[in-house]
Amino acid sequence: MAGFTDIEKNKNEDAMKLLISKLKRKLQTIFMGGGEKRIAKLHKRGKMTARERIDYLIDDDSEFFEVGAFVGYEMYKEHGGCPAGGVVTGIGYVSGRQCMIVANDATVKAGAWFPITGKKNLRAQEIAMENRLPIIYLVDSAGVYLPLQDEIFPDKEHFGRIFRNNAVMSSKGIPQISAIMGSCVAGGAYLPIMSDESLIVEGTGSIFLAGPYLVKAAIGETVDKETLGGAVTQSDISGVCDYKMPDDKTCLDTIKDLVGKMGTFENAGFNRVESKPPKLDPKELLQYFPEDRTKPYDTREVLKRIVDDSKLTEYKKDYGKTIICAYARIDGWSVGIVVNNRQIVKNAKGEMQFGGVIYSDSADKATRFILNCNQKKIPLVFIHDVTGFMVGKRSEHGGIIKDGAKMVNAVSNSTVPKFSIVIGNSYGAGNYAMCGKAYDPRLIVAWPTAKIAVMGGSQAAKVLTQIQVSSQKAKGEEVDEKAEKELYEKTKGKYDEQTQAYYAAARLWVDAIIHPDDTRNVISMGIEAANNAPVEKFNVGVIQS
Repeated sequence: MAGFTDIEKNKNEDAMKLLISKLKRKLQTIFMGGGEKRIAKLHKRGKMTARERIDYLIDDDSEFFEVGAFVGYEMYKEHGGCPAGGVVTGIGYVSGRQCMIVANDATVKAGAWFPITGKKNLRAQEIAMENRLPIIYLVDSAGVYLPLQDEIFPDKEHFGRIFRNNAVMSSKGIPQISAIMGSCVAGGAYLPIMSDESLIVEGTGSIFLAGPYLVKAAIGETVDKETLGGAVTQSDISGVCDYKMPDDKTCLDTIKDLVGKMGTFENAGFNRVESKPPKLDPKELLQYFPEDRTKPYDTREVLKRIVDDSKLTEYKKDYGKTIICAYARIDGWSVGIVVNNRQIVKNAKGEMQFGGVIYSDSADKATRFILNCNQKKIPLVFIHDVTGFMVGKRSEHGGIIKDGAKMVNAVSNSTVPKFSIVIGNSYGAGNYAMCGKAYDPRLIVAWPTAKIAVMGGSQAAKVLTQIQVSSQKAKGEEVDEKAEKELYEKTKGKYDEQTQAYYAAARLWVDAIIHPDDTRNVISMGIEAANNAPVEKFNVGVIQS
């Protein structure tokens, strides 16, 4: 297949830059949390915002990978919104050590927990547990958002799971440090005290099972906030907290000191050599992803602008061509890459195969490659631009379900760390086979061009419209062409909205939406984190021949 012309490259780059500009504008709004007035109110009380605290805590000129910036995006509108889910989470370097940081944003409903806040906190803990990362909680929260308490309180993946995870991490020796830098009330009080060490800031930090109003209502006792659970009470009198801090900065400096004195774990032993930049100009990356999403393209040109020295060692290059499997290095780390090939190709039988579709031979190849990477302790990187598995009589007769099941089995049982980058489509069972969120990728991120759904909007609209028309005909009713067209457009619009990267990120189907240029850094930071945890023995289970 011929490559892009210079004009097409320019169009591709311009289209991607527009999407990136849109991404940055949305992030700027999200980073303001509850807005300027609430930020000013915090500052007046001598408090830093969640993001200011993180900026101060992490090492100068170091990377911070934020997880879930778009969580809650355009959700809870009837409750005034919930920017970033009311909590900032991510992997940052503190005293040279990678840590998971969780900071409540008190400018958003006083840091109250919405249902999506709980999900985001659990994801942060999951990342810390999988990678044995120390976790730092900067607590400043009014507790559960009461109007939605039934959606966050009692279930397995709700609020209480946070404290269960505190206990599990403690048993596994994963360090947890909590700083009470604002309110910490009711059930939320268990989080810092179930951590290994806790700090509390004088004048602003408070922790108690029930606040003054509830105490008055429950037992008739009148008591002020500081006497009930302020810094002096909970450090000097009760001994609940370990360190009493005069202000936010001293508190954060003390955390840096504590982290700097931690020991390290035995690492997993992933192979890493000196990093080399891609030989082909990484700035050209935006030119090789098509503006027209129906246009085939050579995925290798994208890869060569991401991997070290632009070097790929392809596995079974001329077999199962709709998936590319290759060994490479990213920032020096050895990786195995599984990526959908979006070219239209011809198989060994001379049959044409559509790009982005998984056929039996490509599923077989990917399965074998995944097994090999597990055998050799090589982290896996899945890059999605897939519309699903091939359908139709020929594919069914050829056993496409069985071959797809083999690939899903291998992905499910893989024990080396997996990382997923959704750059284009991620539809149907293709999402599963390429290590979607349900298959425990250590990190899963999306480019602004990503689309995640059971199927594309056009296909879904056609299917549902056909069902509706067939139902009408079965009842002997006449088919109204105008109504049919309206149903199609309405359904397509709904599906198109739900396939967008922002819709996925709002619900934590992906951890972040990233600039394509950041792909190398995200993968490298992810593998560095994963290297803290030993790899379990690989057992693939039953794979039919």
